[in-house]
Amino acid sequence: MSDDGVLMTTIHQVAEAAGVSISTVSYALSGKRPVSEKTRRRIEDAVKTLGYEPDAGARMLAGRRTNIFGLTEPLRADTHAPTHMAFVLATAVAARRRGYDILLLTDEQASEGMNRVAASNLVDAILVLDVAPDDERADIARSVHSPTVFIGIPDDAHGLTCVDLDFEAAGHIAVDRLADAGHTAVTLLGQTEVSYRKSNFPRRLLRGVQDRAEARGLTLEWATTGVTTTDASAVRSAAERALDRGDRAFIVHAVGDVHEALLETLAARGLIVGSDVSVISAAASFDTAALPVPIDTIPLVPQQSCELAVDLAVRHLDEPGMPARIHLIPPEYHSAGSVTPARE
Repeated sequence: MSDDGVLMTTIHQVAEAAGVSISTVSYALSGKRPVSEKTRRRIEDAVKTLGYEPDAGARMLAGRRTNIFGLTEPLRADTHAPTHMAFVLATAVAARRRGYDILLLTDEQASEGMNRVAASNLVDAILVLDVAPDDERADIARSVHSPTVFIGIPDDAHGLTCVDLDFEAAGHIAVDRLADAGHTAVTLLGQTEVSYRKSNFPRRLLRGVQDRAEARGLTLEWATTGVTTTDASAVRSAAERALDRGDRAFIVHAVGDVHEALLETLAARGLIVGSDVSVISAAASFDTAALPVPIDTIPLVPQQSCELAVDLAVRHLDEPGMPARIHLIPPEYHSAGSVTPARE
């Protein structure tokens, strides 16, 4: 009987309605043994008619999987929805390809949803998005029995399985391209101020740019592009200051609006990208082909990290003793002719 007093359909009733044994019903639903298509259809019809739904906890105790992955993605007021939903969609597609559905947990207090599904045995594994530097979900992941894969890397990744683009390496590549072109000063137009407090990846790319700029002897200026959301006026002001300093090299690690504001500012000065000024988009998760000017890009491809995360979750289920580690995806550089040799 359910909590509201409604009698629950049992597997015995399903077997009786389908005219088969209880074990045949179990085999058909679990896929552990082959069942004829005709018999399977009778069982599925009975399940649908009677509204039978096995208890998730019972399935886990019986050693069966629920074929559901929990995906914790807290939605906050400062969340850039297009970017985050691109990762949610990529995860759902990758999971479906492996025979799993996604239970999306959008609690702003991310730990609450994660604790809830871990305690209920409702999901086979948990995938973690929008990873913060001091992410409270890291401690939960280390304490629950459900395999957990982070799409992102918290500061304390001990004992965790994490997947992400190698943002530090992306920063290195961007600086090297500009330094090799003879530029001695570069401006980094970064994320919003809140992103550097609440997300780990902007810090990592910034660190990569800073370290490589110092190693190559480049002067680096870094500007955030808004407080909680993109501010076009802040982007234009930062770009104007850079141009007034004589900077002719830009790395952009931000959303499409920032790229557009920079390109508009350059055009207003009569500067041509790839001829008068160099621009590289680092770790862009949107289609830069939609921009009015072709730009060299080091892309952040949601499908790459999400597919790897799903594969790792399945592997951890199949190999319970598999060690946890960080998996970094090497960045790729796509040239579009937007880097030009520095003028003397």
